[in-house]
Amino acid sequence: MSKEGKSKETADTRGQKAIRHIVNNYAELEASIVSQLSFQSQHPGTSGGYREEVWKSMFEQLIPKKFSIARSVFIIDSAGWVSNEVDLAIYDEQYTPYIFRHGTLKYIPIEAVAVVVECKSQNPAPGALEDWLEGIRGLKTSQRSVARMNHDVIFGDDLTAFRTQTSTRPLRILCHTSESELKIPDGFDIIIHPKEKRLTVALTSALQHLEYWYNELNHNEEKYEDYRKAFVWYKTKDSGETSEEQAAEAQEKKKQYDLQNYRVLVNLDSKSEEKEEISLLSLTFQLNQILMLINNPMLFPHKAYVDMFNEKYAAK
Repeated sequence: MSKEGKSKETADTRGQKAIRHIVNNYAELEASIVSQLSFQSQHPGTSGGYREEVWKSMFEQLIPKKFSIARSVFIIDSAGWVSNEVDLAIYDEQYTPYIFRHGTLKYIPIEAVAVVVECKSQNPAPGALEDWLEGIRGLKTSQRSVARMNHDVIFGDDLTAFRTQTSTRPLRILCHTSESELKIPDGFDIIIHPKEKRLTVALTSALQHLEYWYNELNHNEEKYEDYRKAFVWYKTKDSGETSEEQAAEAQEKKKQYDLQNYRVLVNLDSKSEEKEEISLLSLTFQLNQILMLINNPMLFPHKAYVDMFNEKYAAK
């Protein structure tokens, strides 16, 4: 065998070993998270803050450093709408560096928030999850921003040109440790909970392809439906018409980039032919792919918040 062949074989072996180590590490990390959550469940006197810290630590290991995670906060918009308390908020502090404070209370503008997480241990009071979701749905982003871009000064509320963002909304995640069947209302995008020694991650929407997520998170309000974008999943032909071949190519590519196919399934037990999902690793790819579709939050609408403070404070 040539030197090049030996070198390639060694590199392949190293790569395989590294991949096995990474997968096993995520499996062990997942088991550790479940163990910590189980400790909280077995000791009812342990505060809810402990549970939230476990979930917070998990998300900190999944998302890029550009995002910050805050515990026990409220989300506010420039119309003065305030959410119920949010256990965990993942937000972009680089583009929207404002957190309004009242003592120890924190109010984060909706324009900065990428993910909201509700953490539950046991069955919540009837209607509690619905109320929480309603508080999140009521938040609206504002386009009244002014910023210098690379080619001009942009006014966010000038919709004469096509926009890749018109109204964003945060991803809604429920993390729970309830051992009984939890009655979960429609509205959560991802549900995460321990099952035996592993985590279960469920994507709730019937649609999971990237075109759906792009439009759902960047053009959320119905009044901006005309700005929703149909992805071109196939290579454009000179004729401008879509052939049967292109249509088939589009369907295949759409399926390929469906988040249900962003799952890591491996055979951890060499004695078994059944593959197991490394849910924590799957969630890493699924969550970060969604965040990349938002990429950066909407430009901050300073004047809209100035008007909100002036008008709401003066109102009786």
